[in-house]
Amino acid sequence: MIPALRETFNRKFTGRAYSEMLSLLARRCDGAIPFRVAETPIFVDKPLLEEMAQQGSAMSRYLMSDATYLAAAGSAIPAGYDVAGQNAHPHLTADFALVRTESGDLAPKLVEIQAFPSVFAYQVELCRAYREAFSLADGLGTFLGGLEEGSYWELLRRTVLGRHCAENVVLTEVDPFHQKTYPDFYVTARRLGIPIVDIAAVEPVGDRLHYRDAGGRLVPIHRIYNRAIADELIARKIKLGFDLTRPWEVEWAGHPNWYFLISKYSIPWLSGSGRFPLVPPAAFVDDFLAGPGEESLAGAGVSIPARGDSRTVYADLLLKPLFSFAGKGIEFEPSRARLESIPQAERGACIVQQRMRFEPTIESPFGLTQAEIRILYMWPDDGELTPALSLVRLGRGKMMGVDHNKNQEWVGGSAGFYI
Repeated sequence: MIPALRETFNRKFTGRAYSEMLSLLARRCDGAIPFRVAETPIFVDKPLLEEMAQQGSAMSRYLMSDATYLAAAGSAIPAGYDVAGQNAHPHLTADFALVRTESGDLAPKLVEIQAFPSVFAYQVELCRAYREAFSLADGLGTFLGGLEEGSYWELLRRTVLGRHCAENVVLTEVDPFHQKTYPDFYVTARRLGIPIVDIAAVEPVGDRLHYRDAGGRLVPIHRIYNRAIADELIARKIKLGFDLTRPWEVEWAGHPNWYFLISKYSIPWLSGSGRFPLVPPAAFVDDFLAGPGEESLAGAGVSIPARGDSRTVYADLLLKPLFSFAGKGIEFEPSRARLESIPQAERGACIVQQRMRFEPTIESPFGLTQAEIRILYMWPDDGELTPALSLVRLGRGKMMGVDHNKNQEWVGGSAGFYI
């Protein structure tokens, strides 16, 4: 996206430098990265990243100020997963596509906004590895919000630990040592000094939760940095040793309820507000099938076929389950029969959304490649919502996640450098 930097990088690229980058990551992240890492970062103008960061922040604050929205979103929390002790604000990430406008300009469009932590620690190591292996200029920036590396780690420490000792703060996940995001867990634990704990191994004693350290000692947990996703707990039928809905004497660094409160559930609300033109038109499936949702999408300029029978195909729509992750369950060009096949009780947990055509913008030896840009925010208990870093996914298929771009080169997880 910055032609001079792209041309220089591509001309100087060597497979040896890429291998060195992967080796650097393996040494710093406790082993080979278990997902594809792209051969290249992207080079963007800082104002573009700042626009995305500002819009993500504005959308989050708008949703959090709308009591009607929060009540509706709260009703979508599955039984048994309405966790006690909800705090005032969440972690936050916002994903954006780059699309071509009618005037020919590149502009960001929201893919989704999600109140759940991302790979805050790993992404710093990825940026470092790109910079070192490919000898990128020191003047190229990565951190946002006025941060530099030292203040970034300090802000992450405040966000995760709060006022507690590291020994009493745990990073929890389902089977964490076998997750693809383990490199991030490892770097987080090393940098912050906190233990990694399988959420299924957390033990209740009285009104407190505990974990066992390497010596088998029972240690009280004062704060949880949760990385376990409810969708996975449900799908894998994980039985926890404690009741999530009980008011334990514990704080959450990113309370689990926010995963539901600010999620894909918000997209129809944001698009219908008229405040955020970068949000694609969307509707809940039940509202779409009943008629008003279909009419609102058509009124927003989405190409909707005249209502026919069950064979009608909506080529300009995506079908998305609200609380899946990593692109799971997304369907392109759903038919009316497919929408009607969703049980009535489940239609409010799915949306149809205008499909965005990612603009291929990254020149590579294998052709133009698309970029999805995620803004990572931190929000400590005693601080402000701060855009901190970007994360990039490169792909040449319909889907942008690393799992959807296997057996290709110059695609996968990446990073953004700006001038």
